[in-house]
Amino acid sequence: MKKTISVLFAAAALVFLAAGCAKKSTQAKPVVGFVYIGSINDVYTGAHDKGRVALQTLGYECHYVENVAENTADVEKAIHDLIDQGCTVIYTTSFGFMDATVNVAKEYPDLKFAHCSGYKQEANMSRYFGKIYQPRYLSGIAAGYKTTANKIGYVAAYSIPEVIRGINAFTLGVRSVNPDAVVEVVWTNTWYDPAVEKQAALELLNRGCDIIAQHQDTTAPQIAAQERGAFAIGYDMPSPAEAPKAYLTAPIFNWDVFYIDDVQQIEAGTWQSRAYWEGLAAGAVGLDTLSANNDPRAEAAIVAVTASIIEGSFDPFTGPIKDQAGEVRVAPGVRLTDDEIWSMNWFVEGVRGTIAE
Repeated sequence: MKKTISVLFAAAALVFLAAGCAKKSTQAKPVVGFVYIGSINDVYTGAHDKGRVALQTLGYECHYVENVAENTADVEKAIHDLIDQGCTVIYTTSFGFMDATVNVAKEYPDLKFAHCSGYKQEANMSRYFGKIYQPRYLSGIAAGYKTTANKIGYVAAYSIPEVIRGINAFTLGVRSVNPDAVVEVVWTNTWYDPAVEKQAALELLNRGCDIIAQHQDTTAPQIAAQERGAFAIGYDMPSPAEAPKAYLTAPIFNWDVFYIDDVQQIEAGTWQSRAYWEGLAAGAVGLDTLSANNDPRAEAAIVAVTASIIEGSFDPFTGPIKDQAGEVRVAPGVRLTDDEIWSMNWFVEGVRGTIAE
């Protein structure tokens, strides 16, 4: 058996070397720039920054600009500053950076750009995101087993499809193991405001919710849950140290998977503009390790569903799925397309809240 394993490793090594030869650079080594909405110390920007660190470990020169406000002239200025520093590929990492990225991409057709979470592309600009709704569903399973009140709170940023599909996937996961549970949504209209987001979590706790989930870039909702003796689901990257008595798990992004692949394609001269949206199977997203705070039933259920998502036999948005009004939106056995999931603008049954116009 050992000999067989050694042979397999040797064969794998040859394949790896061959692939490395095939990817031999035909371009100058890219210099990479990142435009961040927050600080590298927050959970959302911090997750992206792990991708930058991974690139630097591979020998790529990288630069970044922190705390750039969305939908302002500061976005284009930050991109231009990175170009002035010699960056030949620019990643802009928040939804409100989209139009500015398009403008500068048109201005510099020989450079490469990519925008995170948006829907616009150019010949020299990709768009990218992870199918975070898949681990959202898994985290919902953890919450569904843990709640005793059958009321789970969700502190949500903006009523855009990215956030809506996350709430829906989470709720479907909750109700897959606990059909009596509901998910109550409070909108903050913020990405990063610890005071506002903590207050939203406290409002939900005051309504009787015993678990708080979030689509925010701070850990404030988790801290609020711990202060009230409740439990919490994080987001973006692992954060068990922030609220150890409350933390259950978190859907996380592995942005290095995209960044390394994209930069290596640029270096190899094989890059093409694309709409990158990968999930658990590609390793682009994942679920953090379950903490000891979880119900004992959660792990086996999550392992089984994870395997079915990776092998392609199941997706969270597989019918039957009803909307808030109790009408069937997805027929039994039907799976929503990527486009339908991407543009989702309705809530599933079990969500308590409204979507702003």
